[in-house]
Amino acid sequence: MSEKLKIGISIGDVNGIGLEIILKTLADSRIYDYCMPIVYGHTMVASFYRRLTNLDELNFFVIDHPGELIGKKDHRKPNMINCWEEDVKIEPGLVNAEVGKYSFISLERATNDLLRGDIDALVTAPINKDNIQSDQFNFPGHTEYLQERDGAADSLMFLVSDTLRVGVVTGHIPLLKVPESITAEKIVAKLKLMDASLRNDFWVRKPKIAVLGLNPHASDNGLIGDEEQKVIIPAIEEARNNDMLAFGPYSADGFFANGTYLQFDAVLAMYHDQGLIPFKQIAFESGVNFTAGLNFVRTSPDHGTAYDIAGKNLASEISFREAMFTAMHIVKHRRETAELEENPLLITKLSRDRD
Repeated sequence: MSEKLKIGISIGDVNGIGLEIILKTLADSRIYDYCMPIVYGHTMVASFYRRLTNLDELNFFVIDHPGELIGKKDHRKPNMINCWEEDVKIEPGLVNAEVGKYSFISLERATNDLLRGDIDALVTAPINKDNIQSDQFNFPGHTEYLQERDGAADSLMFLVSDTLRVGVVTGHIPLLKVPESITAEKIVAKLKLMDASLRNDFWVRKPKIAVLGLNPHASDNGLIGDEEQKVIIPAIEEARNNDMLAFGPYSADGFFANGTYLQFDAVLAMYHDQGLIPFKQIAFESGVNFTAGLNFVRTSPDHGTAYDIAGKNLASEISFREAMFTAMHIVKHRRETAELEENPLLITKLSRDRD
């Protein structure tokens, strides 16, 4: 690409570990070989965490708009857009209803630029899903907010790493509502999103997808619930009739414990904790949360605000750094896929080269 990608970063909860992991990531000079990061927040908040993390020499280039970076191929500094004017009282590790509004201001400003095409992708630091709630933000989390902003009919919470990819049929809903929320239509819809993402975003040519059951032991042929027989198996059959390589349903405990997941390109879990607990156990350090099915690219680390270690300079930036590189890879894959589809001769040439 002639221009480095412009990656927008929303800061999340200012009392959590968001700014700490952002700064630690941007302190690695290698990141500027690939992108121009733009943090949506405020230099005063960043200065507080620069001192806390002993990164006083990490200075931001303050801009008003991402367009100011066009043509600056040799620009190797982190960039900041100041999104508010007032001082913010920062109390690391404390849940504060007041600071939630700054999480939203950062997210909204970055999302606006993303939708206009002023930035190429968005990486979101963790929010507090409670204190961010307002008349402007009435969503269970980032995923639902960004889906609405994109105008998409559906999206997929897709946790990805080098060894494991997990999506969920139901996201941030009470466990009590999970069985009634799972339908064959919804499972097929999520499988279509997952299959398309694997092909277009991760370049998996013939994705193999494992589908987990809902009940213990995937119901043991109906002995423990009937959702597998009435809902999940018919959904898998419909997916296979639509040329998707879907298999299952598998009992979640044995599936992860014996390493069966290594035989598949991705796994579709029925609900949040069924998929995310094993994912975080297996790939927590390097895991990334990707919102598949949208017209733009958004990733985030696979953890939350971590108030228990906020302000102690203990947070690892590995997952956030992986989120940035994953966003860049997906943007690159999407653009190259679009170019190949516009010029079929390139596909033919690539096929010959492989032979």
